[in-house]
Amino acid sequence: MSRIVMRILSSVLLLASTAVSATGNEPADAITEALQVSILAPQQTLDETRRFAAARIPEVPKFKTAEEWQQYADATRKAALERVVFRGAAEEWRKAWTKVERLDVIEGGPGYKIQKLRLEVLPELWIPALLYLPDNAAGNAPVFLNVNGHDPLGKAAEYKQARCIHMARNGIIALNLEWFGMGQLRTPGFVHGRMNQLDLCGAAGIAPFYLAMSRSLDFLLSLENADSTRVGVAGLSGGGWQTIFISSLDTRVTLCNPVAGYSSFRTRIDHFSDLGDSEQTPVDLGITSDYAQLTAMLAPRAALLTFNEKDNCCFASGHALEPLVQAASPTYALFNQQSRLRTHVNSDPGDHNFLLDNRQALYRMIRDQWYDGDEQAFATEEMPVEKELKNAEQLQVAMPTMNQDFHTLAVKLSESLPHTVARPSEKSAVEQWRKVEQEKLRTLVRPISGTVTGEKLACSMEGATTVTQWKLKIGNEWNLPAVEFSTVDSTKWAIVINDEGRKQSADKIRELLQQGYRVLAVDPFYFGEASFAELGYLWALMVSTVGERPLGVQAGQILSITEWIHQEFRPTSVSLVTAGPRTGVIGLVARALNPQQIAGVEENQPLGSLKDVIHGNYAIEQAPELFCAGLLEVTDLPQLRDLANP
Repeated sequence: MSRIVMRILSSVLLLASTAVSATGNEPADAITEALQVSILAPQQTLDETRRFAAARIPEVPKFKTAEEWQQYADATRKAALERVVFRGAAEEWRKAWTKVERLDVIEGGPGYKIQKLRLEVLPELWIPALLYLPDNAAGNAPVFLNVNGHDPLGKAAEYKQARCIHMARNGIIALNLEWFGMGQLRTPGFVHGRMNQLDLCGAAGIAPFYLAMSRSLDFLLSLENADSTRVGVAGLSGGGWQTIFISSLDTRVTLCNPVAGYSSFRTRIDHFSDLGDSEQTPVDLGITSDYAQLTAMLAPRAALLTFNEKDNCCFASGHALEPLVQAASPTYALFNQQSRLRTHVNSDPGDHNFLLDNRQALYRMIRDQWYDGDEQAFATEEMPVEKELKNAEQLQVAMPTMNQDFHTLAVKLSESLPHTVARPSEKSAVEQWRKVEQEKLRTLVRPISGTVTGEKLACSMEGATTVTQWKLKIGNEWNLPAVEFSTVDSTKWAIVINDEGRKQSADKIRELLQQGYRVLAVDPFYFGEASFAELGYLWALMVSTVGERPLGVQAGQILSITEWIHQEFRPTSVSLVTAGPRTGVIGLVARALNPQQIAGVEENQPLGSLKDVIHGNYAIEQAPELFCAGLLEVTDLPQLRDLANP
């Protein structure tokens, strides 16, 4: 973590601890007490976020012919790849040449060997893998990509080894691919929440995930005896997500088996256990398609949807499976290929697993779809493999000493950013420059807007200070808590927002009152009372995937409230006071978008640059709004301060 970020975080912690010690065991003063009063209903922001996201999730369209569906599916794939997966700098990664280095071969068991290899999925980023090679592969052999989920053992997980062994014993060339953050790649730089550093730089954080799978398929299909008509993918949990993602967007896959790995975005709105991490909820995917559409886009290819009845992690069959079947079944019917869509629900043990029952369901699917149901050609009963299982050390693949990861890629990208147009020196050109730069910022941040309706909940006099509790409704979607403090001499306004929530703003409010300000302490989206009890960053990801931005919600809320103050109270000016690096960015963006409404921004403990987020190796869990996709590519905080200065 950089020294700058360390100083900022230390200052924020000091601010919070000072506020706590100021109240401590001493009697609370009127300002502190007023800030503690709850204004919103319990979980109100959560409910509003759910409705906000749900309204933006696209429905699965209905068509009357297979041709009409195919046109839609092709267009949706194209949009997802261009607008989501290969956005910005990721387009160059897509063009990069794939390298595969085949290393030593080790004994597997009767009928197969294992070759260690590494794949360069984008420049200087390598992934280890194991290739299970059958001894008896005759003619063109099927190829199968086996991906894994959030299992720290990665490619060494026993249930994954067992699947690869059975395939190889029965003539399938099976690739056991490592996953970012797991097994040999279980390093801080591959933590999935750090992929969003790439988003901030204008590249797509989802791109390395997709490229790892697509280039693995490239390699498998380059093998001399690979059968391009029999290409499979399967995986558990995060591997199930990988399976649906690559199989829906890459039509080279002819059979897939996602296991307990995903559900519709609509399902996730109601079943919080299914909320996905950064890779499962990538920026803007929900604009192009929901996972219901992705499931339907598997048609007419073979698909086995496997879920677990008593899943103790996520995606339990009772709520996750049926909406996907309802979305996909009509499409398979259009192609007259209903038999190629199957489901399997595991009840023993029924928890989060890809154990024997689920594996043998996959084997039956392979037998029926690729071997015309011939049990002799492909056995569906798994023979014991315990003696052939290997430990992680035995399966270790030699890797380059220096291997890129999400963080190092972001650091490298950030070096040449932002791509900005300098403020012109000629006074006559400044206004046109500002309009152009503001439009760029608006396009990226996507600020919400809405007329504010202020509901006055309580009003009291505390000495010379009037205290008013407000609930501010913005349009029909958001309610924010706010507390107003004023004296008879107050003619100018200050809005206060704090990383720690309005409850920690008492000292600053006292100071502003003494300076003659009328003060409104507000908790915008994701802060203070308008935050989430737990895992709030998953809802921030949901907001981002449906085409909005947490930063845009927050900045838009502040701008809407500022406009309300101007219209309702006719002040001489409205300023913004921020406390902490996160609200500091929100304040700068709001003022840069409309410097006429906000007279100035007083930043306390601010970030110096968005690059501090990257050099400090933040994950999105820490500050979701700071990872606004593409923001650093077009501007940085010094440029925002310049833009905000009339």
